[in-house]
Amino acid sequence: MNTPQKGKFRHIVFRDGDTWYAVALEFNIVESSNDPKLAYFNLLQAVGGYVMSLKKLKGARFNPLNQKADPEYEKLWSVLNSPKPIKSPYEINMFGFAQV
Repeated sequence: MNTPQKGKFRHIVFRDGDTWYAVALEFNIVESSNDPKLAYFNLLQAVGGYVMSLKKLKGARFNPLNQKADPEYEKLWSVLNSPKPIKSPYEINMFGFAQV
């Protein structure tokens, strides 16, 4: 379980058309750019700001650091982690876990 002090989140960086998207699945944050590294950098900046703002909300009942991921991204994550190769409709730059 993620807390403002520690945790991790799944991320995917993929291209759809001419745009690169970086997604933090557990936070439902999406950043876009014309460069995959910039999209990922912007995602890390957004996640950092998100976690910092939640640190200020001490005692909040709703836990936004452990959200249910959008079904489209959850399906893409499953495809990427499948032991059988499955063709994705997107060009994938990177995916994995990052620390909060």
